[in-house]
Amino acid sequence: MKLILTREVAGVGHAGDVVTVKDGYARNFLIPRGTAIAWSAGGEKQIAGIRRARSAREVRDIDHAKEIKEALEAATITVAAKVGSTGRLFGSVTDKDLAAAIKSATKIDVDRHSIKLAGHIKKLGSHSLKVALQHNVVASVTVKVVGA
Repeated sequence: MKLILTREVAGVGHAGDVVTVKDGYARNFLIPRGTAIAWSAGGEKQIAGIRRARSAREVRDIDHAKEIKEALEAATITVAAKVGSTGRLFGSVTDKDLAAAIKSATKIDVDRHSIKLAGHIKKLGSHSLKVALQHNVVASVTVKVVGA
């Protein structure tokens, strides 16, 4: 089956690539998870949009990645979340929330899939996470979760 990838899939391709995979893998895994859409002749416009978005997020080279790493590690990231009377969060702080907080604090657009957590953040306080910028460049970021 011919598909257009909307996100990077290990061993298959990058966002915006047109790939051919087995029908079952496409129907049962890629399409339901939103990592791919069915290819069509009209999908060429979508491919251009996906590739533009990917190129905007992509880190150009190692020097640029190291600059971003320094900026991320020097920044103070604060996330406001709803808190109950016991001090426990309603729900949890997601990678999407963290990516938005990083962007608002540093003006750096980080792909939420590159944020690595050691579990869900469900408590107030400081938490550490890693942001994979390239294969060998990883930024260690401290996030402070405060009550809203």
